[in-house]
Amino acid sequence: MALVTESVADICLAAKAASRVLARADTSTKNAALHAIGEALIARTPEILEANARDLEAGREAGLSDALIDRLRLDAERVAGIAAGARAVAALPDPVGEVLDGGRLYNGLDVRRVRVPLGVIAVVYESRPNVTIDCAALCLKSGNAIVLRGSSSAIHSNGVLTEIVRDAVAGAGLPEAAVSLVAGGGRAELGELATQRESVDLIIPRGGEGLKAALMAVATVPVIYAAAGVNHVFVDVSADLDDAIAIAVNAKAQRPSACNAAETLLVHAGVAGVFLPRALPALRAAGVALRLDERAAALAGEPGDEAATEEDWAAEYLALVLAVGFVDSVDAAIEHVGRYGSGHSEAIVTGSAASARAFQLGIDAACVYVNASTRFTDGGEFGMGAEIANSTQKLHARGPIGLSELCTYRYLVEGSGQVRA
Repeated sequence: MALVTESVADICLAAKAASRVLARADTSTKNAALHAIGEALIARTPEILEANARDLEAGREAGLSDALIDRLRLDAERVAGIAAGARAVAALPDPVGEVLDGGRLYNGLDVRRVRVPLGVIAVVYESRPNVTIDCAALCLKSGNAIVLRGSSSAIHSNGVLTEIVRDAVAGAGLPEAAVSLVAGGGRAELGELATQRESVDLIIPRGGEGLKAALMAVATVPVIYAAAGVNHVFVDVSADLDDAIAIAVNAKAQRPSACNAAETLLVHAGVAGVFLPRALPALRAAGVALRLDERAAALAGEPGDEAATEEDWAAEYLALVLAVGFVDSVDAAIEHVGRYGSGHSEAIVTGSAASARAFQLGIDAACVYVNASTRFTDGGEFGMGAEIANSTQKLHARGPIGLSELCTYRYLVEGSGQVRA
């Protein structure tokens, strides 16, 4: 495993130079690099898993939570999925050069607005080593160089994965510096990376509120923040109860460590008496620990359940824990989500078109679902091949960040000797 050991400033300057080459690379060259990445991941799976085992062992010794260990863990199936993701990105249309709009002006000038790469993107992330490949693949396809800064908990896994990508990129005739890893995980490195205004065009952090706060304190480079996933499933009075139970269990238990998992279940008081006696046992059977408000506890609570506190409504558990509460109307559900939600993913289960529309218009979140699980908020599920992060802010990207969100645009203007009077 070879980690890049240059200074942060030197890494970013080399990435800037590489980005100018990538911006001119044709689609076939970029796709060749992505397919080479996929092939190398499969061929070098034993090496990847050996490095990951070292990280897992160190993580357990350091007392990482089960949720973080799950995010860190790789196996052959997950590596195959990561490889498939790189190939899926290769199959996507190349956004670079896409003409967004344009036409001929009154003065004869031809104007086109064309999609172009941002340049150098830095991604700061915690635990998940699959992010190394997902982000590198998306940046390469969109013509951007990438500087990766993973956490110290995944240092061995990220080192091997970055080495694989750099080898594939070089084999395709692109600059190796198009993909770089800042080794380690110290705050000093983060601060240095976040202030490289001359060479880094955008930083995207993937992690908890501590990482976000650390970046906000020092960043001079533009940042797209991906906030916590304090997500809700609201079961309306007209909901199909079988669908509601399936959605609630899936949203919470299918992968609780993911940012698109549900953390709170809200139930309309008009259906709670029928729904909760069925839903809560199903959630418990899936291993979910429940935090119930007074009405939910009185109706269907059991000795192992706990009382929900004010902190529970705003908690991102990232674990098999779910807060459950009554609401008396769709408007009350919208108000609750507006107070405690993080703007990530929110779902309503309903048979009413009016309730669905009210929820869609009233919820301020990147993704709003009607009769579906919040677990679908994912670049791969949305047909993007992969994602760099899920943005909960409104400028310049929102929701899963894929290829087009990694581009800006420029105006190309062609004339025949015109001068302005």
